[in-house]
Amino acid sequence: MLAAVTLCACNTTGKKTSETKENGTAPATETVDKTQTEETTEAADDTKAPDFTLDDINGKPLALSSLRGKYVVLDFWGSWCVWCIRGIPMMKEYYAKYPGKFEILGIDCNDSPEDWKKAVEEHELPWLHVYCTEESTVLADYDIQGFPTKIVIDPEGNVIKTIVGEDPAFYEYLDELFKE
Repeated sequence: MLAAVTLCACNTTGKKTSETKENGTAPATETVDKTQTEETTEAADDTKAPDFTLDDINGKPLALSSLRGKYVVLDFWGSWCVWCIRGIPMMKEYYAKYPGKFEILGIDCNDSPEDWKKAVEEHELPWLHVYCTEESTVLADYDIQGFPTKIVIDPEGNVIKTIVGEDPAFYEYLDELFKE
């Protein structure tokens, strides 16, 4: 018999909401695949990922547009987010599984700069990282409703998949996208 487990999901303000799952997986609240919805019939500009520039872990500006030409996963996360941290091992596994096929851009939200840098170092995160300040419009531009949120962008700069929550469907999508 499976016991019910109470999980904690967080909205964009970092406020916790309880959700019960019986299989022990994190709550996946939404999956949007724009390659398989009616949204693909809209004008190309409607699916363009909004460009932004945020400071990287070394304090240097990094623009999303500088990554054009490759697949990019925007990973909206925070060190305070239990499911973000629990998802790190699988993210690292997939980053190593498909070297050169995509880049991950971790976007830290609702942390102090010190806590962010400490988490990146402590968890040995090998991908690119930027810090989202309170003044930034990135969360609103991407309509981030919870953490973690992963957004896949194609080499032309179009948003092709959004997954809110730590969900195995994200990794299944990467396997499908990069199968040879």
